[in-house]
Amino acid sequence: MEYGKHLLLSLFSITFLSINLLNAAEDTCLSKYEEWVVPQFVFSTEENTSAEAEKAWFLLPFVFSTDSSGLSAGLGAIKQGLLQPQTTFIAAVFRGLSQDITTNGEQKTANLSGGFISFSDYKLPNTQRLFFSFSGMKSYFPKEHYHINGSHNSSEDDVFISSGDVNFFHTTFRYVLPIGDGLQNPGGACALQDGFAIGRHACGSGTAIFSGTTSIGIKTFYQSNTFENWQAFPMWENENLTSDPKWETNGLRFSLTHDNTDFDLNPSRGYHFELEYSKDFGWGDSLQSWDFLEAKYNHYIRLDTFSFTKQNVLALSVWTGYSFSWDNDIEIAPGLDAHRPPIWEGANLGGYSRMRGYDKYRFSDKAVSYATAEYRAILNYNPLKDNPLVPFKVDWLQLVGFVEVGSVHDQYNFDLLSDMKYNVGVSFRAMVEEIPMRLEVAVGDEGTNLWLMVNQPFDF
Repeated sequence: MEYGKHLLLSLFSITFLSINLLNAAEDTCLSKYEEWVVPQFVFSTEENTSAEAEKAWFLLPFVFSTDSSGLSAGLGAIKQGLLQPQTTFIAAVFRGLSQDITTNGEQKTANLSGGFISFSDYKLPNTQRLFFSFSGMKSYFPKEHYHINGSHNSSEDDVFISSGDVNFFHTTFRYVLPIGDGLQNPGGACALQDGFAIGRHACGSGTAIFSGTTSIGIKTFYQSNTFENWQAFPMWENENLTSDPKWETNGLRFSLTHDNTDFDLNPSRGYHFELEYSKDFGWGDSLQSWDFLEAKYNHYIRLDTFSFTKQNVLALSVWTGYSFSWDNDIEIAPGLDAHRPPIWEGANLGGYSRMRGYDKYRFSDKAVSYATAEYRAILNYNPLKDNPLVPFKVDWLQLVGFVEVGSVHDQYNFDLLSDMKYNVGVSFRAMVEEIPMRLEVAVGDEGTNLWLMVNQPFDF
């Protein structure tokens, strides 16, 4: 893989729409030895003449290639500040080239197709502190990968591949408590200058809870994955099915979040804490009930700068979780434990946010522990700022080195801290149109992965 030739072109040409699409429930991402084909242009329908002006519409073509999708292309739109200043609207349609697949022993051809929509942080009418978000995707993937047995010592070759639908819909209701910064600024408004927050010198410190923003949230989730290659899946291999089986899940999440950082998009000091409980009650067509309790803590320490840097930060994060419902002693089907979350939920590692040196959802079990450290340096040198050849506003460039450790286990005990998996990596990041974007390479004992995503990785 020639990483160098993609470092600049991929980051600034692929656009944050295509990456948000990849950050959806299927979490389609760049994986081993794959390459992006980047779009060549982007344009807006109106000109932004001042910092206070309404954000422009962006129409965005994009092209990408992954294990699950094959070579694909699409068109979408992004609108920041739709209806209200703090909102973001994203919509896209996409389609892939035909590729050969195997379905129940038969050779066929199939292609990616679908659409994605998201609308976030809309303040509900007649309220001051209640915000609503939703996102959804309806799609068909020709070669989706599932590590059903994702235990700590499982083999990377133990993977089930199937074509089928991947559909989801999520909503969030978030109430900002009237304490700390949430008392006067529940929407988290923040003025930016050259990609840095201004007027935030007092943020990221002070008394816990009584400084920063605290919110409680209720989220609904629904996802349905269809398996066309069901004869190769242990759960259904001996069944006489009249239609393709599905793995469906739906339920509620309850969260408590406290953000006491100076700038949520790229913190340089302070901390962030979140506690969340997810529950599938087994309603409707859900495969089975399950639950998961998780907690994360991020901490940011501002360091002295060098002559060639504007900002140096040590960013630390820990995450842990446990599924009380997962029953290791009972199987509802061969290889599938009772009351376990789907592999895309619960205690999983691997992918663009945790254990980036491994394939997405590579590991999953009843309990999980994870920790990471990043050294982030924003450079003085920025040849892309105000460059007429770059069709984006690029405020700063950031170089990052990181290390990650983590493990999953069938019990929540000190075994989680022994024989942990690890990976190391480097990342090239930029503030593009006031959105952080990142291109990173991570190396683990199962190979090398290349990821292209929006936002800092601790935002999971």
